[in-house]
Amino acid sequence: MGVRTTPRRVRRRPTPSTCAVVAGDGGARRVRVAPLVDGFGGDPVVDGAGVVRWHVVTVYVPEEFAPDEADVLRRYFTNLDAPVFALVNLPEVVKGALFARYSRSAKSLRRLFLDEFVGELDIEGDQTIDATVGLDRAEALYERIFVEYGDDSVAQLGGVHLACEQASNLLTKVLEWGRLMSYLEQSTRYIAYDARLGGRYRFHRDPDVLASRHGTRYVGDMDRMFDAYSAAVEGVTEHVRATIVRHADDSEFVYRQATRAKALDATRGILPAASLSNVGIYGTGQGFEALLLRMRAHPLPEARTYADLMLTELRKVIPSFLRRVDLPERGGRWSDYLASTRDETGAVVEQLFGGMPVEPAPSVTLVDWDPDAEDKLLAAICYAHSSLPESQLLERVRHLGADERVSLLRAYVGERENRRHKPGRAFERVDYRFDVLSDYGAFRDLQRHRLLTIEWQRLTPNHGYVRPDLVDEAGLRGVFDEAMQRSAELHDQLLGDFPHQASYAVAMAYRLRYVMQFNAREAIHLLELRSSPQGHPAYRRVALEMHAQIAERAGHRAIAAAMSHMTVDAPELERLESERRAEARRQPTRDAT
Repeated sequence: MGVRTTPRRVRRRPTPSTCAVVAGDGGARRVRVAPLVDGFGGDPVVDGAGVVRWHVVTVYVPEEFAPDEADVLRRYFTNLDAPVFALVNLPEVVKGALFARYSRSAKSLRRLFLDEFVGELDIEGDQTIDATVGLDRAEALYERIFVEYGDDSVAQLGGVHLACEQASNLLTKVLEWGRLMSYLEQSTRYIAYDARLGGRYRFHRDPDVLASRHGTRYVGDMDRMFDAYSAAVEGVTEHVRATIVRHADDSEFVYRQATRAKALDATRGILPAASLSNVGIYGTGQGFEALLLRMRAHPLPEARTYADLMLTELRKVIPSFLRRVDLPERGGRWSDYLASTRDETGAVVEQLFGGMPVEPAPSVTLVDWDPDAEDKLLAAICYAHSSLPESQLLERVRHLGADERVSLLRAYVGERENRRHKPGRAFERVDYRFDVLSDYGAFRDLQRHRLLTIEWQRLTPNHGYVRPDLVDEAGLRGVFDEAMQRSAELHDQLLGDFPHQASYAVAMAYRLRYVMQFNAREAIHLLELRSSPQGHPAYRRVALEMHAQIAERAGHRAIAAAMSHMTVDAPELERLESERRAEARRQPTRDAT
């Protein structure tokens, strides 16, 4: 694996302009296109050049459905032509299954529903339903209940399945911020991202960027990064299949799936953060309200646009749960507070620390832990089984002998047959805080864990990038490095005019600094899961190093030993066992004779 900290420069070739020139009377206008769903926008800005320049931008590529397909879809989806929509009038198990399948499919959710789910459902009784129409009677009922019980208590009890499609990989991290919600995101491990959408590569086209002097270069450089990704995927796939022999017991399908997944894992770092993804979200009204308030305050225009789209669709399903989001004196002030504190804090931090050089640091550092953690853990184990106050228990624990301490911990942890057998909440008494510097791809996966505190810095090319060894072995080092250089140059070009959108240009192989703080119980879940054989090598390295530092740096060997389902050895094909199990599940069940 290679890590570069200084990108080299490459020369650029001109690319065709994406702007159309229209003659107009009077002063010419250069249009900043608003991010509208239908792809066309206004807000003209006079530039005095004598020409009207209309940048025609399709931010979202809507799907086309046959009349009979649309007739079915409108019963279960709140719209048929926007990137955000809610699922209604379906059994909960179907909604969950749809989202689960969604994460490993290149299809949109509505197309997936038509192709793989409609045939299994009885939809005859739903012919008169139109989910695209608001529920006025339900809203009246909600209002009456709100008056009696209050907003928050009721908003915790109603949930919605919401799909957000064609969202950039910057936006997905904003969408997945909330702890008390559930998410499924389209996987880079199962889907090749070089498939075109509406005839073009799948990356976010920010209307302000495209309408600026950077627009032509932005599209051209993004296209070349996707060209490099496509070439690398094919090259690494060929190399893997030439060097790893299919096992005699594995079907051709299992082998091809596992080898393709390994190639996709190795090459996803070429993809820019602008790459589009689909996200399925399940949350309560209260959870969505908190999410929308943050999004409306966010500096990224894409986040604010999606906040408006989400609010429109959610109000078709849970209207009164979200009534204060856009009220100026309620949600407006709340979002203003979030934005102002963020901006003012950023200004003070820049003033105090802006000139400091960044010192070298390990990729994973345990920066904070409790030296008395194991004593406190043992006292917490005893608490629910005792009538003593915690202070007395803690004092007694400090005087236990080594054998007594081991027996107490062993009884509490028990015999863990698999990683889902986790010890109880006493392990939440112990906390760890890690400073991590990993590639953005690994961060994307780790960030989705919710029972922890995670904060991250802005995505830039300044910390270098990680190039997998497999890319070198396949003879594609030059292709990979050139894509990284292109990414860094485009970021630097955008930074002055678009400091927030500049991160769209940064490839996922570039490293991001973030902090993760979690308790020992969450550590058992997170580290065992993320060290599993089918895990991506990038986050497996992080998980294994965290486990080692809990044992060695913190000296909490007993806690580390409780994580008995860590996987240290890396398999040759990470997804092979998973593909074998999946194929076995697909086999028809035969009755015993």
